[in-house]
Amino acid sequence: MARRSTKTPPPDDSYEEKILDIDVVDEMQGSFLEYAYSVIYSRALPDARDGMKPVHRRIVYQMNEMGLRPDRGYVKCARVVGEVMGKLHPHGDASIYDALVRMAQPFSMRVPLVDGHGNFGSLGNDDPPAAMRYTESRMTEATSLMTESIDEDTVDFAPNYDGQEREPVTLPAAFPNLLVNGASGIAVGMATNMPPHNLREVVAAARHLIRYPNADLDALMKHVPGPDLPTGGRIVGLPGIRDAYETGRGSFKIRATVTVEDVTARRKGLVVTELPFTVGPEKVIGKIKDLVGSKKLQGIADVKDLTDRAHGLRLVIEIKNGFVPEAVLEQLYKLTPMEESFGINNVALVDGQPLTLGLKELLEVYLDHRFNVVRRRSEFRRGKRRDRLHLVEGLLTALVDIDEVIRLIRSSENSAQAKQRLMERFSLSDIQTQYILDTPLRRLTKFDRIELEAEKDRLNEEIEELTRILDSDAELRKLVSAELAAVAKKFGNDRRTLLLESAGTPAAVVPLQVADDPCRVLLSATGLLARTVNDAPLADDGKRVKHDVIVSSAPATARGEIGVVTSAGRLLRLNVVDLPQLPEQMPTPNLSGGAPVAEFVSLEDDEQVVCLTTLDESSPGLALGTEQGVVKRVVPDYPSNKEELEVITLKEGDRIVGAVELRTGDEDLVFITDDAQLLRYPAAQVRPQGRPAGGMAGVKVTEGAKVICFTAVDPAVDAMVFTVAGSRGTLDDSVQTTAKLTPFDQYPRKGRATGGVRCQRFLKGEDCLSLAWAGPTPARAAQKNGTAVSLPEADPRRDGSGVSLQRTVSVVAGPVQA
Repeated sequence: MARRSTKTPPPDDSYEEKILDIDVVDEMQGSFLEYAYSVIYSRALPDARDGMKPVHRRIVYQMNEMGLRPDRGYVKCARVVGEVMGKLHPHGDASIYDALVRMAQPFSMRVPLVDGHGNFGSLGNDDPPAAMRYTESRMTEATSLMTESIDEDTVDFAPNYDGQEREPVTLPAAFPNLLVNGASGIAVGMATNMPPHNLREVVAAARHLIRYPNADLDALMKHVPGPDLPTGGRIVGLPGIRDAYETGRGSFKIRATVTVEDVTARRKGLVVTELPFTVGPEKVIGKIKDLVGSKKLQGIADVKDLTDRAHGLRLVIEIKNGFVPEAVLEQLYKLTPMEESFGINNVALVDGQPLTLGLKELLEVYLDHRFNVVRRRSEFRRGKRRDRLHLVEGLLTALVDIDEVIRLIRSSENSAQAKQRLMERFSLSDIQTQYILDTPLRRLTKFDRIELEAEKDRLNEEIEELTRILDSDAELRKLVSAELAAVAKKFGNDRRTLLLESAGTPAAVVPLQVADDPCRVLLSATGLLARTVNDAPLADDGKRVKHDVIVSSAPATARGEIGVVTSAGRLLRLNVVDLPQLPEQMPTPNLSGGAPVAEFVSLEDDEQVVCLTTLDESSPGLALGTEQGVVKRVVPDYPSNKEELEVITLKEGDRIVGAVELRTGDEDLVFITDDAQLLRYPAAQVRPQGRPAGGMAGVKVTEGAKVICFTAVDPAVDAMVFTVAGSRGTLDDSVQTTAKLTPFDQYPRKGRATGGVRCQRFLKGEDCLSLAWAGPTPARAAQKNGTAVSLPEADPRRDGSGVSLQRTVSVVAGPVQA
């Protein structure tokens, strides 16, 4: 293979080599300045007049040229991007599509300029927009205002990047887009970051400035008190906003809108419905999980994103029991994007120069632009109407002597001669004469003459009105103000962002965790559990409400534990802080704000909670009574490492019917059987036993009978015995017959394991007790649904018969003991 020669060919004699010596420093400075100016002027900074960067302006203008108006169908975004890139924007398609997407996002723009169809992304860009080949778009009605009257010589045009097309230097902009939608961009050596504002407020400030050109900042801020973000939220720090409106630079904090709600029966939660501007829920969730995992944030149980199209943003943050939601919220504000700072930097182009502008300067630049647009529009319209009037007047002149006109035309050798003869005969201009010659004969009727005369009068009126506007600065300003008012009325809406002077109570003032204060845990007859704010005695003013029969209570502390004794002989530990807290002002024992006991402990199908107890091992312990007549005093031994304890070994088929925590050990234990026998004896007759023991004989139960009530009563207090008679065949509440209320001291003490004495005499149709209770007064009775029931008058006869009740009784209980 032949080898190619690598020798340099001899230089051509006709070519003259020229080498320029350029200093590298000078070249770098010049090139950098040229590049910086290009970025500032052609890419990164918005124009203060229409509030748009070149890419946004080109998108809006090209969509208008393509006819993508709101009343027409959508087209592929790829088509719009292609038209903009091919004709006007000498950059990549990605930047064009990104700008188009942002103009279609209602959470980015206060007044969206693109009507998007498809996936245009989500808040915080958690869900990126679909590719431009999948999405469609068209102009919104507000975008039409940006290009309105652009074909009436209202703005200047300049050549595009290759000189083959022309594009507007700025748009007419019928509303202050820069303030309403804000802007952000990073140039070379400078940047802009402007928040959105409310259209109504900005227009009100602009109209005030039109009327009072020397208005100060305070007067303008009465109309524009602060930014109004598309995502709502709360702005904290008004002094920073004033600084920005005065100097063009300032900062403020944006906080999420959060409410404290009961998210479950057991827990409170923070419900977030609005997030700071440009912050998405995924960003917040991710940050919370990172902080919880690193143990920098406490009190968070779970975070759920329940956002949907029907209800909007809804982020639920469940708070662990024992933590104050308000204090956790302050930590979230401090450590997560639920509070973000926004630095205002009002840098915009004014006559091609980047300037930092305050609120008044921004409004003045926009209004000057709008005055110029309306002035040029009026001059254009007046010129068009004058041209039309000139033609109409010429045609009317010809119609006055139409026969002569026709004769001159017919007798002429050619059209040029006819044109010349008409101009000389009727003193017409060249344009008028040509228009007459081009007018068909059918337009020369008597009716058309009437129409032309009416058109002439209308044109004269319009020319006079436009001249009045152009000759009077006051009329021009009045017209601009009226047009702005019409825009605000049509497109304005209410403020979304709440303005706050300060953040309120500092987090340090609110403790993070619930204090371990004394309280009382309550169990209602309907199976609801709750805790009180403190351990003060509950009021008993005689008022009755549903769910107000409290069958058991236990003193505790907010961060302590209590025991739950079940009918299966189990004692289950329960954290007090997990229970819902009742309102501090509770006039009567009312657990309507409680939660079902099944929310806190797992019970078998036939297992019930019989009482609450403290886990104090210095107390006299529990007293238990079973259905078969067994009694037991339990030695208070509750190992802290066990969540479930066995307090009695039950015989097969037996169950606990009653349990009570003894306070002094001097109480009397009381058994009541369904054959109407009551046995009372001192608790001292029962020897305390360990937890696994099976107890001892407590009451002698006759064959076929069973214990229906077991309790302990302090003989030193006033107490009553309440019994309800029924039939063994139908022990339903609906067939109760008679009830009896008897003082407790009418029943004598007997020995343990004896049969006791009769507590109610059965009437005809009665053969058993369906309900029995013994305890301190006043007794409170209720139906199954908690409705209060009045008890009969006390009967001093211990073995007397009962009296009829107006309502059935399902449960009876005494007052909550302190």
